[in-house]
Amino acid sequence: MYKAGKYDVAVIGAGHAGVEAALAAARLGAKTLMASVSMDNIAMMPCNPSVGGPGKGHLVREIDALGGQMGINADKTCIQFRMLNTGKGPAVQSLRAQADKKHYQMCMKETCENTENLDVKQLTVDSIVVDGGNLCGIVAETGEFYECSAAVLASGTYLKGRIIIGETVYEGGPNGQRAALKLSASLAENGIELMRFKTGTPARVDARTLNYEKMIKQPGDSICHNFSFMSDEKTREQVPCWLTYTNEETHKIIRDNMHRAPMANGVIKGVGPRYCPSIETKIARFPEKERHQLFIEPEGNHTNEMYVQGMSTSLPIDVQTAFLRTIPGLENAKIMRAGYAIEYDCINPLQLKPNLELKTINGFFSAGQSNGSSGYEEAAAQGIIAGINAARYALNKDPLILRRHEAYIGVLIDDLVTKGTNEPYRMMTSRAEYRLLLREDNADIRLTPVGRKIGLVKDDRWERFCQKQDAVKTVRDILQKTIITPSQETQTKLQKANLEILKNAVSLETFLRRPEVNYMVLQELFDLPEISREVRFETETAIKYEGYIKKQQEQIERMERMENKILPTDLDYGSITSLRDEAKEKLAQIKPRSLGQASRISGVSPADVSVLMIYLEQLRRGSGVG
Repeated sequence: MYKAGKYDVAVIGAGHAGVEAALAAARLGAKTLMASVSMDNIAMMPCNPSVGGPGKGHLVREIDALGGQMGINADKTCIQFRMLNTGKGPAVQSLRAQADKKHYQMCMKETCENTENLDVKQLTVDSIVVDGGNLCGIVAETGEFYECSAAVLASGTYLKGRIIIGETVYEGGPNGQRAALKLSASLAENGIELMRFKTGTPARVDARTLNYEKMIKQPGDSICHNFSFMSDEKTREQVPCWLTYTNEETHKIIRDNMHRAPMANGVIKGVGPRYCPSIETKIARFPEKERHQLFIEPEGNHTNEMYVQGMSTSLPIDVQTAFLRTIPGLENAKIMRAGYAIEYDCINPLQLKPNLELKTINGFFSAGQSNGSSGYEEAAAQGIIAGINAARYALNKDPLILRRHEAYIGVLIDDLVTKGTNEPYRMMTSRAEYRLLLREDNADIRLTPVGRKIGLVKDDRWERFCQKQDAVKTVRDILQKTIITPSQETQTKLQKANLEILKNAVSLETFLRRPEVNYMVLQELFDLPEISREVRFETETAIKYEGYIKKQQEQIERMERMENKILPTDLDYGSITSLRDEAKEKLAQIKPRSLGQASRISGVSPADVSVLMIYLEQLRRGSGVG
């Protein structure tokens, strides 16, 4: 074994989790190695080249607010931006970008290669080295041993990856890449429980063979959006996506060939995602549906590949060709890449602490699809936290743990480490109970001070953040101090603007709470200063939803009392006789850090939580009886 180098942190994998982990660790001053099975894999988008969407856009903004790279990279390389759910409240509005697949990879690769403290190497990692419960190195297939204080597993879908297209099955990673075939065995030998999951992707079709007149054009927004609080783009060239639908003929071909579907005939053993099912699963699960929506999306400015969003499949290639050609606009479509399923190993996330460190191996962290989650954004969100905590572990600092009320990232990680997952996990706005506080627009307010405190937010970002907050405060002061009275002049202005007249004198802040009023209306009527769209949105939301926000903050304060009741790590739950057997088993397995986390474990009832509360009080008083 050749001793090839010594690092503070080694990151195994260079997908969306790996790059955020490696960049975070290096930027925090840890000497970092990022190992990829191929230098051409860095930040690859093997599925849809898009970033954001409901719940996911929130994650991207939070990664950015902490000092991560995904938002900046998406802004540089996107070819279309759309704000989703604009007809709904601000809590669920979310930004989505269609990225140029190759440009996204190239820019992220360039960033990684030019980051101080970060070495990027083409290495296939075969094993981890653990001594006395401590991670101390990784070994590549070439025999290279890299000593490290901490490591992050960010292996994506490469662990014992198996590609499945109908009856065709072969070992491999996504997009025709190599699989990592030996690392799973090393993880298992070190006591890590593995699971087998499945995901998939649709066919890519040649743009030149499509009939766009039969599809509905989906242009980008006329307003120029950005994910990153550091991006200044005011205008952007955008390309359209296209909307079309399946039909009964499509469904008949799929039903007639269901016996050839690997999910149905037993070829696929892994568990697939409920929230991103294959087209064959949709047809089987929803037989009453007459059609399913499909988006035809470009993969970049310099390719003819079009992604058929909504039609993930592992059916044989002849069936894929047949059903695609039943779809309006795709009658003459030529497949450039077949849709496929991929099976892979991942770890049971219940083995992780809230800082994403393995409970049984000090200094070994895991992030992304290796934790049983799905999606680029979920991976990157875990990656930045794992990278931060790996660096802090190597540099002898306390871990960073985000709570559920602080970030969607906190919800994502808490769900994984507390509830586990029986299928690939996806972030959705419905999973966040405090979503009115966890909006996309205020991600910087919530998390940039956190990033600054740990050293990931540099001076340029901090200065920009402070300027924005000063602008919000200035506008709030003006609105609070400006009083309008029911004078003839004011009433005339309101009537001309088709607004209800005043009955009493009010501040402009109070007047802004009216549903039909926004800052731009007030600006025109009362000569207020011009402010940026971001400052305006944040100000309006804080004022209009103040009552609801206050209620959520009160809920958080109540929950925080539970979160602050810390459970001993060596607590013997089996000895607490009043707990139910199922609760004892689950609590012993997960070892929750607090009473609040214990209350969220599946199988732990409110009565069990009450027993724990009483037990903790007895411990505090010194009796310690069960």
